Amino acid sequence: MQNYDLVVIGSGPAGEKGAAQAAYFSKRVALIEHGSVLGGACINTGTVPSKTLRESALYFSGLKQRGLYGIDYSLHEGLTVRDFMHHKDVVVELEREKIRQNLAAHRIDLIWGTGSFEDSHTVVVTTPEGKTLRVRGEIILVATGSRPHRPLEIPFDDKFIFDSDTILEMDRIPQSLAVVGGGVIGCEYASIFTALGVKVALVDGRDRLLPFLDSEISERLRERLACLGLQFFFQERLAKLERTADGTRMTLQSGKTLEMEAALFAAGRRGAVDGLPWAASPRSRIFSPQATSSAFRRWPQLRWSRGAWAFATLSASNISSAWRRCCPWASTQFPRSPL
Repeated sequence: MQNYDLVVIGSGPAGEKGAAQAAYFSKRVALIEHGSVLGGACINTGTVPSKTLRESALYFSGLKQRGLYGIDYSLHEGLTVRDFMHHKDVVVELEREKIRQNLAAHRIDLIWGTGSFEDSHTVVVTTPEGKTLRVRGEIILVATGSRPHRPLEIPFDDKFIFDSDTILEMDRIPQSLAVVGGGVIGCEYASIFTALGVKVALVDGRDRLLPFLDSEISERLRERLACLGLQFFFQERLAKLERTADGTRMTLQSGKTLEMEAALFAAGRRGAVDGLPWAASPRSRIFSPQATSSAFRRWPQLRWSRGAWAFATLSASNISSAWRRCCPWASTQFPRSPL
């Protein structure tokens, strides 16, 4: 069994930066990653791919004239997501390489496999080859991130009905798309496909877009997206979503029906903590980025104090209501021209 000062589960931004900060202060660190690549959702299925897709859509739609390396200059019939995601592939691989170099520079042991807790200090790792090894950490940082919420009543097939991860794997640009969820992810993809000329309908149970924004900004965003052809169904909830011969049929609780070629369910995410039995182990030495960011606010300087490590890992999901009131917020939608 290998012994470490810190064991990190997950190689996304929180896990990578937390591991590097500890190693910077001469702590022995191991990082466990269950996927086949580094970077977590941020690099592989979330922020970086979607933002690159957004930039490509801006270019292809003519809403913004700028060239992107490796992309054809014309939007042709049957264009797939992959056709104009070449630049995304380049960017993602560069980001993965940066993470690999950062871990190597800090002499962090990278362990490929799926981790689960044996006790509050021991993680059992099952490698891709089926082998089992144990690592012990004085402190364990769980930074496994999140994944899209996939309710059992939604018949996901990842060909016509997608979540926000699998939509990047679609093999065509649909003629029409229904989006469930008016949050950041739903609005982003709705605006992307609208710019590509897809007929898009957005369904949300609330009365406006992105309620965390100032109401005037939210309304102006809605107006501009409506001018591009995006349809809104506010204060509506999904009653049933099913496949049809021509695509999908969405029935709302109000009785309205939407017939679309494809559907995107983007109504929330959930923690990726399968295989981590919290109830089976004391949590006195097991931390999440939320806990470590709270520690960071209590101890302004990073330090190792009485066995407790405070990491500078602060994500938007952890910011307190006070931070929300005093700090400006942004949302990545378009059009980006002055509202």
